Amino acid sequence: MRPAKDFFRPLAVGAPTPVTEIPARPSRAIHFFDPSNAKMAAKVPQMVGTVDVLLGNLEDAVKADNKEAARAGLVKIAQETDFGPTQLWTRINALDSPWVLDDLTTLVAEIGDKLDVIMVPKVQGAEDIHYVDRLLAQLEAKAGLERPILVHAILETARGVANIEEICGASPRMQGLSLGPADLAADRRMKTTRVGGGHPGYLVRQDANPDQPEAHRDVFQQDLWHYTISRMVDACAMHGIYPYYGPFGDIADVVACEDQFRNAFLLGCVGTWSLHPKQIEIANRVFAPSADEIKHARRVVAAMGDGTGAVMLDGKMEDDASLKQCMVMVELAEQLAAIDPQLKAQYDAITIED
Repeated sequence: MRPAKDFFRPLAVGAPTPVTEIPARPSRAIHFFDPSNAKMAAKVPQMVGTVDVLLGNLEDAVKADNKEAARAGLVKIAQETDFGPTQLWTRINALDSPWVLDDLTTLVAEIGDKLDVIMVPKVQGAEDIHYVDRLLAQLEAKAGLERPILVHAILETARGVANIEEICGASPRMQGLSLGPADLAADRRMKTTRVGGGHPGYLVRQDANPDQPEAHRDVFQQDLWHYTISRMVDACAMHGIYPYYGPFGDIADVVACEDQFRNAFLLGCVGTWSLHPKQIEIANRVFAPSADEIKHARRVVAAMGDGTGAVMLDGKMEDDASLKQCMVMVELAEQLAAIDPQLKAQYDAITIED
Protein backbone atom coordinates (compact mmCIF):
# COMPACT_ATOMS: atom_id res chain seq x y z
CA MET A 1 0.00 0.00 0.00
CA ARG A 2 1.33 3.42 -0.91
CA PRO A 3 1.63 5.71 2.14
CA ALA A 4 -0.74 8.66 2.11
CA LYS A 5 2.13 11.16 2.12
CA ASP A 6 3.47 9.63 -1.11
CA PHE A 7 0.20 9.38 -2.98
CA PHE A 8 0.53 12.75 -4.71
CA ARG A 9 4.24 12.50 -5.45
CA PRO A 10 5.33 11.85 -9.05
CA LEU A 11 6.06 8.20 -9.84
CA ALA A 12 9.07 9.13 -11.97
CA VAL A 13 11.83 11.70 -11.61
CA GLY A 14 10.91 14.72 -13.70
CA ALA A 15 7.26 13.74 -14.15
CA PRO A 16 4.60 16.40 -13.50
CA THR A 17 3.10 16.57 -10.02
CA PRO A 18 -0.18 14.62 -9.80
CA VAL A 19 -3.36 16.62 -9.45
CA THR A 20 -5.05 16.71 -6.05
CA GLU A 21 -8.50 17.31 -7.52
CA ILE A 22 -9.98 16.28 -10.85
CA PRO A 23 -11.28 19.39 -12.64
CA ALA A 24 -15.02 19.54 -13.28
CA ARG A 25 -14.95 19.99 -17.05
CA PRO A 26 -18.21 19.50 -18.97
CA SER A 27 -18.20 16.17 -20.78
CA ARG A 28 -21.80 15.50 -21.73
CA ALA A 29 -20.86 13.55 -24.84
CA ILE A 30 -17.66 11.62 -25.48
CA HIS A 31 -17.77 11.27 -29.25
CA PHE A 32 -15.84 8.31 -30.64
CA PHE A 33 -14.11 8.42 -34.01
CA ASP A 34 -11.82 6.02 -35.85
CA PRO A 35 -8.60 7.89 -36.72
CA SER A 36 -7.85 5.34 -39.46
CA ASN A 37 -11.08 6.25 -41.26
CA ALA A 38 -10.26 9.15 -43.57
CA LYS A 39 -13.90 10.24 -43.81
CA MET A 40 -14.25 10.41 -40.02
CA ALA A 41 -10.88 12.05 -39.56
CA ALA A 42 -11.74 14.82 -42.00
CA LYS A 43 -14.78 15.77 -39.90
CA VAL A 44 -12.89 16.15 -36.62
CA PRO A 45 -11.87 19.84 -37.03
CA GLN A 46 -15.48 20.74 -37.87
CA MET A 47 -16.72 19.06 -34.67
CA VAL A 48 -14.50 21.09 -32.35
CA GLY A 49 -16.76 23.23 -30.18
CA THR A 50 -19.87 21.17 -30.97
CA VAL A 51 -19.03 18.34 -28.57
CA ASP A 52 -17.39 18.38 -25.16
CA VAL A 53 -15.01 15.46 -25.82
CA LEU A 54 -13.59 14.00 -29.01
CA LEU A 55 -12.10 10.54 -28.51
CA GLY A 56 -9.76 8.86 -30.95
CA ASN A 57 -10.61 5.18 -30.67
CA LEU A 58 -7.78 2.68 -31.05
CA GLU A 59 -9.47 -0.41 -29.57
CA ASP A 60 -12.77 -2.10 -30.40
CA ALA A 61 -14.25 -1.24 -33.82
CA VAL A 62 -10.73 -0.81 -35.22
CA LYS A 63 -9.62 -3.92 -37.13
CA ALA A 64 -6.30 -5.52 -36.22
CA ASP A 65 -4.68 -4.56 -39.52
CA ASN A 66 -5.76 -0.92 -38.97
CA LYS A 67 -4.34 -0.52 -35.46
CA GLU A 68 -1.13 1.18 -36.51
CA ALA A 69 -2.92 3.38 -39.01
CA ALA A 70 -5.38 4.47 -36.31
CA ARG A 71 -2.55 5.38 -33.96
CA ALA A 72 -0.70 7.34 -36.65
CA GLY A 73 -3.95 8.99 -37.70
CA LEU A 74 -4.66 10.17 -34.18
CA VAL A 75 -1.18 11.67 -33.90
CA LYS A 76 -1.67 13.53 -37.18
CA ILE A 77 -5.13 14.83 -36.20
CA ALA A 78 -3.92 16.01 -32.80
CA GLN A 79 -0.89 17.77 -34.23
CA GLU A 80 -2.92 19.60 -36.88
CA THR A 81 -6.02 20.53 -34.87
CA ASP A 82 -6.69 23.31 -32.38
CA PHE A 83 -9.24 21.73 -30.06
CA GLY A 84 -10.13 24.93 -28.19
CA PRO A 85 -12.78 24.14 -25.55
CA THR A 86 -13.16 20.52 -26.71
CA GLN A 87 -11.19 17.90 -24.81
CA LEU A 88 -9.13 15.28 -26.66
CA TRP A 89 -9.28 11.76 -25.26
CA THR A 90 -8.18 8.40 -26.61
CA ARG A 91 -9.13 4.81 -25.88
CA ILE A 92 -6.01 2.69 -26.04
CA ASN A 93 -5.97 -1.02 -26.73
CA ALA A 94 -6.46 -3.51 -23.89
CA LEU A 95 -3.52 -4.00 -21.55
CA ASP A 96 -3.14 -7.64 -22.65
CA SER A 97 -2.98 -6.71 -26.35
CA PRO A 98 0.17 -6.50 -28.52
CA TRP A 99 -0.59 -2.86 -29.42
CA VAL A 100 -1.00 -1.12 -26.09
CA LEU A 101 2.66 -0.45 -25.31
CA ASP A 102 3.17 1.27 -28.67
CA ASP A 103 -0.09 3.18 -28.10
CA LEU A 104 1.22 4.68 -24.87
CA THR A 105 4.82 5.30 -25.88
CA THR A 106 3.85 6.89 -29.20
CA LEU A 107 0.94 9.02 -28.03
CA VAL A 108 2.61 10.47 -24.94
CA ALA A 109 5.78 11.30 -26.85
CA GLU A 110 4.06 12.76 -29.91
CA ILE A 111 0.86 14.40 -28.60
CA GLY A 112 1.03 14.14 -24.81
CA ASP A 113 0.58 17.90 -24.54
CA LYS A 114 -2.74 17.63 -26.41
CA LEU A 115 -4.19 14.57 -24.65
CA ASP A 116 -6.46 15.24 -21.69
CA VAL A 117 -7.50 11.69 -20.81
CA ILE A 118 -6.49 8.14 -21.72
CA MET A 119 -9.34 5.64 -21.52
CA VAL A 120 -8.24 2.16 -20.46
CA PRO A 121 -10.52 -0.74 -21.48
CA LYS A 122 -11.34 -3.88 -19.50
CA VAL A 123 -9.82 -2.73 -16.22
CA GLN A 124 -9.86 -5.63 -13.78
CA GLY A 125 -8.41 -4.08 -10.65
CA ALA A 126 -6.08 -1.50 -9.15
CA GLU A 127 -3.05 -3.33 -10.55
CA ASP A 128 -4.04 -2.32 -14.09
CA ILE A 129 -4.21 1.35 -13.10
CA HIS A 130 -0.90 1.10 -11.22
CA TYR A 131 0.80 -0.22 -14.36
CA VAL A 132 -0.53 2.59 -16.54
CA ASP A 133 0.17 5.17 -13.83
CA ARG A 134 3.86 4.34 -13.50
CA LEU A 135 4.41 4.02 -17.24
CA LEU A 136 2.70 7.35 -17.94
CA ALA A 137 4.88 9.07 -15.34
CA GLN A 138 8.04 7.73 -17.00
CA LEU A 139 6.85 8.73 -20.46
CA GLU A 140 5.72 12.18 -19.30
CA ALA A 141 9.11 12.80 -17.73
CA LYS A 142 10.86 11.74 -20.91
CA ALA A 143 8.59 13.95 -23.03
CA GLY A 144 8.98 16.94 -20.71
CA LEU A 145 5.25 17.29 -20.12
CA GLU A 146 4.16 19.87 -17.57
CA ARG A 147 0.78 18.39 -16.65
CA PRO A 148 -0.22 14.78 -16.00
CA ILE A 149 -2.48 12.94 -18.42
CA LEU A 150 -5.56 11.64 -16.64
CA VAL A 151 -6.85 8.06 -16.77
CA HIS A 152 -10.40 6.81 -17.32
CA ALA A 153 -11.33 3.16 -16.72
CA ILE A 154 -14.06 1.18 -18.49
CA LEU A 155 -16.04 -1.35 -16.44
CA GLU A 156 -16.35 -4.32 -18.77
CA THR A 157 -15.87 -7.34 -16.50
CA ALA A 158 -17.49 -8.74 -13.38
CA ARG A 159 -14.13 -8.56 -11.64
CA GLY A 160 -13.83 -4.91 -12.52
CA VAL A 161 -17.23 -4.19 -10.98
CA ALA A 162 -16.32 -6.21 -7.88
CA ASN A 163 -13.10 -4.15 -7.52
CA ILE A 164 -14.69 -0.83 -8.39
CA GLU A 165 -13.74 1.06 -5.22
CA GLU A 166 -10.07 0.13 -5.41
CA ILE A 167 -9.99 1.02 -9.11
CA CYS A 168 -11.38 4.48 -8.37
CA GLY A 169 -8.81 5.07 -5.65
CA ALA A 170 -5.82 3.53 -7.40
CA SER A 171 -4.20 6.75 -8.66
CA PRO A 172 -4.52 10.55 -8.51
CA ARG A 173 -4.82 10.30 -12.31
CA MET A 174 -8.23 8.63 -12.12
CA GLN A 175 -10.68 10.91 -13.93
CA GLY A 176 -13.70 8.64 -14.06
CA LEU A 177 -15.39 5.40 -15.05
CA SER A 178 -17.58 4.37 -17.95
CA LEU A 179 -19.99 1.48 -18.21
CA GLY A 180 -19.05 -1.02 -20.93
CA PRO A 181 -22.33 -2.92 -21.21
CA ALA A 182 -21.59 -5.30 -24.10
CA ASP A 183 -18.37 -6.82 -22.75
CA LEU A 184 -19.74 -6.76 -19.22
CA ALA A 185 -22.88 -8.61 -20.31
CA ALA A 186 -20.76 -11.29 -21.97
CA ASP A 187 -18.46 -11.63 -18.95
CA ARG A 188 -21.44 -11.95 -16.61
CA ARG A 189 -23.14 -14.38 -19.00
CA MET A 190 -26.16 -12.13 -19.20
CA LYS A 191 -28.64 -13.28 -21.84
CA THR A 192 -28.76 -10.17 -23.99
CA THR A 193 -27.12 -9.33 -27.29
CA ARG A 194 -27.87 -5.61 -27.11
CA VAL A 195 -25.21 -2.91 -26.66
CA GLY A 196 -26.62 -0.99 -23.72
CA GLY A 197 -30.24 -0.13 -23.15
CA GLY A 198 -33.01 -2.32 -21.82
CA HIS A 199 -34.46 -5.66 -22.82
CA PRO A 200 -38.15 -6.49 -23.29
CA GLY A 201 -37.74 -9.70 -21.32
CA TYR A 202 -36.45 -7.94 -18.21
CA LEU A 203 -39.73 -6.80 -16.66
CA VAL A 204 -42.20 -6.86 -13.82
CA ARG A 205 -45.85 -7.70 -14.35
CA GLN A 206 -48.95 -6.29 -12.73
CA ASP A 207 -50.60 -8.64 -10.24
CA ALA A 208 -53.48 -10.69 -11.56
CA ASN A 209 -57.01 -9.58 -10.73
CA PRO A 210 -58.48 -12.35 -8.52
CA ASP A 211 -61.92 -11.70 -9.98
CA GLN A 212 -60.64 -11.68 -13.58
CA PRO A 213 -57.55 -13.91 -13.65
CA GLU A 214 -57.47 -13.95 -17.45
CA ALA A 215 -57.67 -10.17 -17.80
CA HIS A 216 -54.81 -8.20 -19.35
CA ARG A 217 -51.96 -7.42 -16.97
CA ASP A 218 -49.67 -4.49 -17.68
CA VAL A 219 -45.94 -5.13 -17.88
CA PHE A 220 -43.17 -2.65 -17.09
CA GLN A 221 -39.72 -3.01 -18.61
CA GLN A 222 -36.87 -2.69 -16.14
CA ASP A 223 -33.33 -1.32 -16.51
CA LEU A 224 -30.68 -4.05 -16.80
CA TRP A 225 -27.97 -1.59 -15.82
CA HIS A 226 -29.51 0.18 -12.83
CA TYR A 227 -27.45 -1.70 -10.22
CA THR A 228 -24.14 -1.29 -12.02
CA ILE A 229 -24.63 2.39 -12.78
CA SER A 230 -25.69 3.09 -9.19
CA ARG A 231 -22.64 1.29 -7.83
CA MET A 232 -20.41 3.14 -10.28
CA VAL A 233 -21.89 6.50 -9.27
CA ASP A 234 -21.33 5.81 -5.56
CA ALA A 235 -17.72 4.70 -6.07
CA CYS A 236 -16.93 7.74 -8.22
CA ALA A 237 -18.57 10.17 -5.79
CA MET A 238 -16.62 8.64 -2.91
CA HIS A 239 -13.31 9.24 -4.73
CA GLY A 240 -14.09 12.62 -6.32
CA ILE A 241 -14.11 11.35 -9.90
CA TYR A 242 -16.82 11.17 -12.58
CA PRO A 243 -19.19 8.41 -13.76
CA TYR A 244 -20.37 8.02 -17.37
CA TYR A 245 -22.88 5.89 -19.17
CA GLY A 246 -21.25 4.05 -22.06
CA PRO A 247 -22.45 3.21 -25.57
CA PHE A 248 -26.04 2.89 -26.77
CA GLY A 249 -25.74 0.68 -29.80
CA ASP A 250 -29.13 1.09 -31.49
CA ILE A 251 -28.35 4.29 -33.39
CA ALA A 252 -31.79 4.43 -35.03
CA ASP A 253 -33.75 4.24 -31.76
CA VAL A 254 -33.25 7.81 -30.59
CA VAL A 255 -36.20 7.61 -28.18
CA ALA A 256 -34.80 4.69 -26.19
CA CYS A 257 -31.34 6.27 -26.38
CA GLU A 258 -32.65 9.46 -24.79
CA ASP A 259 -34.45 7.47 -22.09
CA GLN A 260 -31.28 5.54 -21.21
CA PHE A 261 -29.17 8.69 -21.17
CA ARG A 262 -31.70 10.45 -18.94
CA ASN A 263 -31.80 7.55 -16.49
CA ALA A 264 -28.02 7.74 -16.19
CA PHE A 265 -28.13 11.53 -15.75
CA LEU A 266 -30.72 11.33 -13.00
CA LEU A 267 -28.69 8.67 -11.19
CA GLY A 268 -25.60 10.91 -11.17
CA CYS A 269 -23.67 10.31 -14.39
CA VAL A 270 -22.12 13.42 -15.92
CA GLY A 271 -22.06 12.24 -19.53
CA THR A 272 -22.15 9.37 -21.99
CA TRP A 273 -20.56 8.01 -25.14
CA SER A 274 -21.65 9.07 -28.61
CA LEU A 275 -21.27 6.57 -31.44
CA HIS A 276 -23.01 8.71 -34.08
CA PRO A 277 -23.38 12.50 -34.47
CA LYS A 278 -27.14 12.27 -33.83
CA GLN A 279 -26.37 11.04 -30.29
CA ILE A 280 -24.36 14.18 -29.54
CA GLU A 281 -27.44 16.38 -29.65
CA ILE A 282 -29.31 13.97 -27.39
CA ALA A 283 -26.47 13.85 -24.86
CA ASN A 284 -25.94 17.63 -24.88
CA ARG A 285 -29.62 18.14 -24.13
CA VAL A 286 -30.13 15.33 -21.60
CA PHE A 287 -26.97 15.90 -19.54
CA ALA A 288 -27.79 19.57 -18.99
CA PRO A 289 -30.44 20.79 -16.52
CA SER A 290 -33.51 22.30 -18.13
CA ALA A 291 -34.34 25.98 -17.72
CA ASP A 292 -37.27 25.04 -15.45
CA GLU A 293 -34.99 22.97 -13.22
CA ILE A 294 -32.48 25.81 -12.93
CA LYS A 295 -35.24 28.31 -12.22
CA HIS A 296 -36.49 26.19 -9.32
CA ALA A 297 -32.95 25.58 -8.05
CA ARG A 298 -32.15 29.30 -8.07
CA ARG A 299 -35.41 30.08 -6.24
CA VAL A 300 -34.49 27.61 -3.50
CA VAL A 301 -30.98 29.06 -3.20
CA ALA A 302 -32.39 32.58 -2.93
CA ALA A 303 -35.06 31.56 -0.40
CA MET A 304 -32.65 29.66 1.84
CA GLY A 305 -30.53 32.72 2.63
CA ASP A 306 -27.67 31.55 4.85
CA GLY A 307 -28.52 27.90 4.10
CA THR A 308 -29.84 27.03 7.55
CA GLY A 309 -33.34 26.26 8.72
CA ALA A 310 -36.25 25.51 6.39
CA VAL A 311 -38.63 27.45 4.18
CA MET A 312 -41.92 26.69 2.42
CA LEU A 313 -41.84 27.22 -1.35
CA ASP A 314 -44.87 26.41 -3.50
CA GLY A 315 -46.27 24.31 -0.67
CA LYS A 316 -43.11 22.22 -0.33
CA MET A 317 -40.56 22.25 2.46
CA GLU A 318 -37.03 23.16 1.44
CA ASP A 319 -34.11 22.79 3.87
CA ASP A 320 -30.34 22.46 3.84
CA ALA A 321 -30.53 19.10 2.05
CA SER A 322 -32.72 20.67 -0.63
CA LEU A 323 -30.18 23.45 -0.97
CA LYS A 324 -27.36 20.95 -1.56
CA GLN A 325 -29.40 19.25 -4.28
CA CYS A 326 -30.11 22.58 -5.93
CA MET A 327 -26.47 23.68 -5.77
CA VAL A 328 -25.50 20.58 -7.77
CA MET A 329 -27.78 21.81 -10.55
CA VAL A 330 -26.75 25.46 -10.31
CA GLU A 331 -23.03 24.66 -10.40
CA LEU A 332 -23.50 22.34 -13.39
CA ALA A 333 -25.45 25.05 -15.21
CA GLU A 334 -22.61 27.53 -14.62
CA GLN A 335 -20.02 25.08 -15.97
CA LEU A 336 -22.07 24.34 -19.08
CA ALA A 337 -22.96 27.97 -19.73
CA ALA A 338 -19.25 28.78 -19.82
CA ILE A 339 -18.78 26.62 -22.95
CA ASP A 340 -22.26 26.47 -24.52
CA PRO A 341 -23.64 29.82 -25.78
CA GLN A 342 -27.14 28.42 -26.34
CA LEU A 343 -27.40 27.12 -22.79
CA LYS A 344 -25.97 30.37 -21.47
CA ALA A 345 -28.72 32.29 -23.26
CA GLN A 346 -31.38 29.97 -21.83
CA TYR A 347 -30.06 30.21 -18.29
CA ASP A 348 -29.47 33.98 -18.48
CA ALA A 349 -33.09 34.49 -19.53
CA ILE A 350 -34.39 32.89 -16.34
CA THR A 351 -36.07 35.29 -13.92
CA ILE A 352 -36.73 34.32 -10.32
CA GLU A 353 -40.22 35.03 -9.03
CA ASP A 354 -41.05 35.56 -5.40
